[in-house]
Amino acid sequence: MKSRNDLTTSELLEVDMSKGLSLRPKKFCEFIGQETVLENVKIMVESAKIRKEALGHILFSGPPGLGKTSLSMILANEIGAGIQVVSGPAIEKKGDLAAILTNLDEKEVLFIDEIHRLPVAIEEILYAAMEDYRLDILVGQGPMAKTLKIDLCPFTLIGATTKAGQLSKPLRDRFIGQFNFNFYDKKSLEEMISLNAKKMSLDVELNAAKKIADCSRGTPRIANRILNRVRDFSVVLNEKVVTRDLLNKALKLMQLSDSGLGPMDVRILKCILYNYSGGPVGIEALSATLSEDRNSIEDVYEPFLLKEGYLLRTPRGRLISDKAKSYLSTIDHKENF
Repeated sequence: MKSRNDLTTSELLEVDMSKGLSLRPKKFCEFIGQETVLENVKIMVESAKIRKEALGHILFSGPPGLGKTSLSMILANEIGAGIQVVSGPAIEKKGDLAAILTNLDEKEVLFIDEIHRLPVAIEEILYAAMEDYRLDILVGQGPMAKTLKIDLCPFTLIGATTKAGQLSKPLRDRFIGQFNFNFYDKKSLEEMISLNAKKMSLDVELNAAKKIADCSRGTPRIANRILNRVRDFSVVLNEKVVTRDLLNKALKLMQLSDSGLGPMDVRILKCILYNYSGGPVGIEALSATLSEDRNSIEDVYEPFLLKEGYLLRTPRGRLISDKAKSYLSTIDHKENF
């Protein structure tokens, strides 16, 4: 039986569908939003097909949940190549990466998620691999040490990161295509929600779809999560159509506001307001008070809070905005942290 890493892109997509993940788009024409990124990638793919060569290496950056993995799988499918998916933190030794690289077929895609978390020593192996399709391995120690050179099949590396600034310049410069994913506008999210609702055989009223888009924080992954939860409500309550009233019941139980603020967002804002008199407060103090991982606050919650103007960042730390104070005044009073 094949392992997941041995599957072709089409087989991977079929496996995903069998596991209930059929909302992932499979072709360029199904991918909604990120128009500039999409057009650039299409040109790179078409050029590679005409030249009959491996596609150039690509770096996708941006907040989580915006489609970096989905577009990478589509890209591999469009060039008719397999794809191996691995997370940067999972590659702990040089031998781990060497094993992956030497097992890649010609023109195959290697997708490394969270590539900014690769250790420097492992990252350096990629330099020659990306430029010359060659693996340089140091054998032995001291004066007897020798460099063993192993030729690799031409392949495509796609790196995905939420923190492009943490990539070293030598690695970043080796990516021919460097594209940043932005938060989605509400129109694109509405289109995506309507399309995915059809895939789920779910009838969603237009005004309900618009409200889901409003609550999705500009992120398709969150929109799909809300859509799945709403489907649960419609099934349990035996409702044939997802109306705005049904959606409101679901959002209330999910503790999501009309603008997409969730329980953790509210905790962050209340913590700054009540524990630190509105700020400024440093990220370490905020993390310790909330008993929440610093990276989670910075990568998952802060981008939306900053984008929507609920939070302000200054050299001295985080400040709560007047908009956030106004919102907090309309909900429950101070809670314990």
